[in-house]
Amino acid sequence: MLSAESAAIVGETLPVVKARLETITARFYASMFADRPELLDGLFNRGNQRNGEQRQALAGAFAAFAAALVANPDERPDALLARIAHKHAAVGVTDDQYVIVQKYLFGAIAEVLGDAVTPAVAAAWDEVYWLMAGALIAIEARLYADAGARHGDTWRQWRVVERREETADAMSLVLRPVGDAPAPPARPGQYVSVRVRMPDGVRQLRQYTLSGNGADGLRRITVKRVGDGEVSSLLHATAKEGHELTLSAPFGDVALDGGEAPLVLVSAGIGCTPITAMLEHLALTGDTRRVLVLHADRSPAAHALRSDMERLADALPGGERIFWYEEGHPRAGRMSLDEVDIPAGAVVYMCGPVPFMRTARGELITAGVAPRDIHYEVFGPDLWLGAA
Repeated sequence: MLSAESAAIVGETLPVVKARLETITARFYASMFADRPELLDGLFNRGNQRNGEQRQALAGAFAAFAAALVANPDERPDALLARIAHKHAAVGVTDDQYVIVQKYLFGAIAEVLGDAVTPAVAAAWDEVYWLMAGALIAIEARLYADAGARHGDTWRQWRVVERREETADAMSLVLRPVGDAPAPPARPGQYVSVRVRMPDGVRQLRQYTLSGNGADGLRRITVKRVGDGEVSSLLHATAKEGHELTLSAPFGDVALDGGEAPLVLVSAGIGCTPITAMLEHLALTGDTRRVLVLHADRSPAAHALRSDMERLADALPGGERIFWYEEGHPRAGRMSLDEVDIPAGAVVYMCGPVPFMRTARGELITAGVAPRDIHYEVFGPDLWLGAA
């Protein structure tokens, strides 16, 4: 809980800190990597460092956590941090690294804000930081325990048993675990980290949804080649049958839950991957609920996993699917829910670009879906979290 003294100070200084947070986080990452370059090897995504998304995500999450504490100082907003904790667990963040982050983050705060950071201000914000770090450490410990791992070491080898070309820029890898140990459980919609060594010797991690998780022990990831994506390009060039990959245990806070409510599964582009995993689970378990599948893409040829989505949706007794294509049929143009019958009491899962999901979310709420029943997954840092 945030002390009364700190709550007052944080409330007074939050507008100033929030206004400079992106400058602070930029300075933080620059100074930390200058002193600790080894953190870029197998932990931080250097692509997100270059495009600034990691800085924006950290700034938004830290400000949102502080604002929540000021509004309710007797409650620690752990729910806000669940998504971050899953992302951290997927890359193997450990307790001691929060000490490193605190050192460089508060050095950046003092450097950017100067004399405004009095000892009292520094102490108040330090309290906020350790409440946030403590919550994350606790959540991540539970996630590691559930994965049967300690100290963030959830890695194991998987062998590619099949490679499938889905579209011109997307391919699926069907994977089998190496060795006899059972694979950690996965929930429909979760993702794994793939750790690869780049040509310059630096290891990089990327998260990919498990687009398939069959009862035969095989798992599937679907990788879209991004223009400047160094990991996706490397996987497309090198991952062949017989190749071994290093994968984390599955993580992700947006996973299909049970229940009897109708489901609406919404996706765009490669956001179809968690939706396909959910459809697979529903088909395997013989789910009889109404399931409405809505997908938007550039064209039928660009729609990865299209045949799987069609087959699985059609196998459900209550399944219905509607696809929109900017170039092609049956519905031309961008997704619009104006004439779609959204079932009453529906629970929604969606994945795709943030602008697409923002529009879809607004239309779903207009159609009567409760905001609390709309769950979304974002590939990469969640820039929506701090703004939500």
